[in-house]
Amino acid sequence: MDRDRKVYQIVGFQNSGKTTLMEGIINYWSKHDLKVGTIKHHGHGGKPRKRVAEKDTYKHLNAGASIVACEGEGELVLLKQNLNWSLVDIIQFYENFSLDFILIEGYKYEDYPKAVLIRGEEDTYLLDQLSNIQAILTWVPLKNTYPYKIFSIKQKEEFIKWLFTQYN
Repeated sequence: MDRDRKVYQIVGFQNSGKTTLMEGIINYWSKHDLKVGTIKHHGHGGKPRKRVAEKDTYKHLNAGASIVACEGEGELVLLKQNLNWSLVDIIQFYENFSLDFILIEGYKYEDYPKAVLIRGEEDTYLLDQLSNIQAILTWVPLKNTYPYKIFSIKQKEEFIKWLFTQYN
């Protein structure tokens, strides 16, 4: 997998619009018959919420299974427990699937190409700390100029089309 062509991050603080933007990108790319895999960083502490319908599946995992699969009505859920999942590990796992694009929500300090969502001027310090920034989507006019493509949050559709042209 070509790291710089197939993987893109959407980063920003909580409630900055990351998930909504991801949904728009996924929808747009899917309408163009492209397969998108997503990875979301669960940055709120603890384990992600477990679905009640999968409780027996989790019993297998808790009993010591290395990997567990649960299939039903066309949905396959894979559970693999590892105490030290890195983003690289997850991306390598995704390479087993025939995806056209991997979209990552979060993991802001990783070095993949990314768009940064800025809620207010107080968030702009991220632009000095993060690497491989390709674009900014901002809720407010920015006081400084930056060497990245800049979109207003109201220009989500334009950003999505721009991203599509960059990676297709």
